[in-house]
Amino acid sequence: MKRLILITLSIILALGIFIGCGKDEDTENLIRIGVSPVPHRELIELIEDDLKEAGIELEIIEFEDYVKPNLALAEGEIDANFFQHKPYMDNFKEENNIDIVSLGNVHVEPMGLFSSKFNNIENIEEGSEIAIPNDATNGGRALILLEKHGLIKLNPEAGVLATENDIDENPKNLKFKPLEAAYLPRALDEVDGAVINGNYALEADLVPTRDSIIIEDKDSPYANIVAVRAGEENEDKFVKLLEVLQSDKVRNFIEENYEGGVIPGF
Repeated sequence: MKRLILITLSIILALGIFIGCGKDEDTENLIRIGVSPVPHRELIELIEDDLKEAGIELEIIEFEDYVKPNLALAEGEIDANFFQHKPYMDNFKEENNIDIVSLGNVHVEPMGLFSSKFNNIENIEEGSEIAIPNDATNGGRALILLEKHGLIKLNPEAGVLATENDIDENPKNLKFKPLEAAYLPRALDEVDGAVINGNYALEADLVPTRDSIIIEDKDSPYANIVAVRAGEENEDKFVKLLEVLQSDKVRNFIEENYEGGVIPGF
């Protein structure tokens, strides 16, 4: 009887080890990646077959906001994310005490000022209300864009995290309304203008190069990146992921499909 029990336990233990090893092997070849819908999901789906040929499977998880993807990555719910630029990631990781890093640049989504009331900045009236993203990095980015086109002047020491408190000159007495970035396209009828991130503009069927009053140029430092947990950036599956995202196939797709609303960042 004791011998039978020992044999049974040995079989169960061996089976458990076998199953565990199989699971680890599957995980090594799987990337659970969190993305924004446009253009991030489209670009990831574009290279899905290329990764599959290299033995890497993708599980794509779509997020609608700028907070959950980094928290999900840090907590191990996903393996990578693709939705943000590096200044945003650096600020987020510092504020939330998480350790994530960039694999590399993929594309730039030029931020633009849109309006359903004005067709150029000269027509913007005194006291107009301008909506901007309510997160620190994109809010600062919006103000820097407005400064570049002469609508405001910022304190030179403000840097990329500039806020309304850093505005030294505001000749049109503009009023600013911070809103969640994803909501900005829907707010266009509620305000006089809105500075909108490129991905959210595209989701709302706005073409930044056609529909914006002013727009960032190709020299923008806000290239979108792929992020992973620190210490995992040299894993083969992530090296391959970046390689295919920085391919001519992706470059050509971006240039042919987004009318300048997305531009290659590599």
